[in-house]
Amino acid sequence: MTKKAVIIGGGISGIYAMRNLLEKRGALKEEFNITLIKRENTGWVSVCGLPYALRGWYEIDKVVINDPKFFREKGVDFKTEADVAQINTEDRILKLKSGESLEYDYLVIATGRKPAMLDVIKNSNLENIFTLSTMDDARKMEAAFCSGNMKTALVRGRGIIALQAAVAAAEHKIKTTVLAGPPSLLPAGLDPDMGDMLKDWVQKKGIDFILDNKPITALKADGTRVRSVVIGQGGETEVPADMVVVSMGMRPNTRLAVEAGIEIGDTGGIVTDNSLHVKKNGCFMKDVYALGDCIEVIDGITLRPKLNQLASTSVVQANVISDNIISDITGDPCLYSSYKPCTGPVVAEIGGLHFGSVGVTSEAAGNSGIKTISGKATKLTKARYFPGAKPLTMKLIFDAFSKKLIGAQMISEISVSDRVNEMAVAIHAGLSAEDLINTERCFDPSLSLLVDVAVDAAQDALGIKSVY
Repeated sequence: MTKKAVIIGGGISGIYAMRNLLEKRGALKEEFNITLIKRENTGWVSVCGLPYALRGWYEIDKVVINDPKFFREKGVDFKTEADVAQINTEDRILKLKSGESLEYDYLVIATGRKPAMLDVIKNSNLENIFTLSTMDDARKMEAAFCSGNMKTALVRGRGIIALQAAVAAAEHKIKTTVLAGPPSLLPAGLDPDMGDMLKDWVQKKGIDFILDNKPITALKADGTRVRSVVIGQGGETEVPADMVVVSMGMRPNTRLAVEAGIEIGDTGGIVTDNSLHVKKNGCFMKDVYALGDCIEVIDGITLRPKLNQLASTSVVQANVISDNIISDITGDPCLYSSYKPCTGPVVAEIGGLHFGSVGVTSEAAGNSGIKTISGKATKLTKARYFPGAKPLTMKLIFDAFSKKLIGAQMISEISVSDRVNEMAVAIHAGLSAEDLINTERCFDPSLSLLVDVAVDAAQDALGIKSVY
């Protein structure tokens, strides 16, 4: 009997679920059909690459990995410019807004996220108000950048996308202001002392910051185009803005799930079990899965629900879902996978500065009742006499009682991705500050230091002062 899997969403989560099912369906004896439903008229797009395209590093079209035709030729019913109107889990049917109905044996919800839009912006019909979530968004922003009419910009938000959008605008000689809440940047990954390092760097790029809780209360226009943003209930601050970019409070896109009666958690994301089945009427559904930005996960440190809207998280979740669908079809329990609590390793380049983090911040730990100690150190990445040596600042956060590593943050002018991955492994392995100090590391003066910055940071956390 033919089995049918339908995937709602063509972002990285949906694409990877589809790819994995394609790769693993060879293990099946029966026919297995895959349908993917995507609103945009695009295939596999690296959305994370869009901010760099806006900075002129490459053309926007370069972020297209595979077009829809590529997947259709592999036998996928890849539906573009299609939108789901309703999920009927009782009858296992999807209804599209076009009127078409699709039956499924397995449903994968990968509806992603959407920026929180303030009412004053959401209800505005003014031109030059942007978000940055799709290729179309990026093309509209690029056209605005290149029009020659944009002299000022306001970016609402302090996350990675917001800051990268601000840098892109500034590099197009547009006077840019970032409006966000206090006290510092990237609060999900960086403590204020580390976030302030990033802020100082970005300010040198000519970007201004307004970090307080004052809301946008009005938009002023010149005809149909926005010209300034009024901040504060009393209208005490007016910021010139020929364009506004909204990238704040990315919320799970759960409308379809809510209307289908699927349970939503306190974080606003879809509730799943460790198989990534969704929950309805108090029970987890064997034939309906969800993954990616639209679900909540369990934090690997606090063991509390949270959102972890990262592409790398989606890839792991897609592996779990595809394994479990194939396991269910074949009846082979050896193929089953389980999704573990996550630590959320993240890296990004913002205006020439690289940041990375994994685990919890000091604030997140404190909010969960975890007492911490932390240490920080700044050292060069290789011997001072070698060209290209750059400083790297690392902050390590440990459980105050066990001394186990629970968080790491770092900032440098060079890539920190390998170090973030190293610290992610250290957290999963339950390494302590003493373990990090006594771990043997490679050394060559052209590539590294004899005593690594991680050792100094761990020693600082334990109150061990270096004599050098």
